[in-house]
Amino acid sequence: QVQFVESGGGVVQPGGSLTLSCTTSQTVYVKYNLGWYRQTSGGQRELIARYNMDGSRTYASSVQGRFILSGNSGKSTIYLQMNDLEPEDTATYYCNAPNKVLMWGQGAQVTVTS
Repeated sequence: QVQFVESGGGVVQPGGSLTLSCTTSQTVYVKYNLGWYRQTSGGQRELIARYNMDGSRTYASSVQGRFILSGNSGKSTIYLQMNDLEPEDTATYYCNAPNKVLMWGQGAQVTVTS
């Protein structure tokens, strides 16, 4: 059972921007605080942005000030606006519920290269 569908990945030059989308079911969207993870080739999956219970957002230091997490409850979708991208941001990006990790989606590949 697919819980999350990520989209919006692509190839971008350093300094460019991309916006990722993650759609889930309304049940999941309402029940859990969602967030974005990323995994580099050969690396571990890390949480980079998340909603907290009070609605605030927390970002990893590596993306703070460059990435923006937002959501659309009507579409059961969260977004990750990524600005000023760096080659180090190259990874596969996933969404999930940090407090209760559900089945992973296929992810969205982001490649930052000149």
